[in-house]
Amino acid sequence: MRVCPRKDWKAASDPRWTVPIGGGIGKIFHLGKLPVNTQFSGYQNVVHPDNGASWQLRLQVQFMFPK
Repeated sequence: MRVCPRKDWKAASDPRWTVPIGGGIGKIFHLGKLPVNTQFSGYQNVVHPDNGASWQLRLQVQFMFPK
């Protein structure tokens, strides 16, 4: 589980923080000899400004180039 509080300092009309709670999975696999790190996660924003998102998804694909 990951908790990443953030603050949008420009939104003076609603000064609430965004507090996401959620989790994800990840896997490293190989494309030929090239390792690739992939991660997928989802978060519910339990506290957010009125005009903020109530949830978020994250997909990461990272190509790793070892020496």
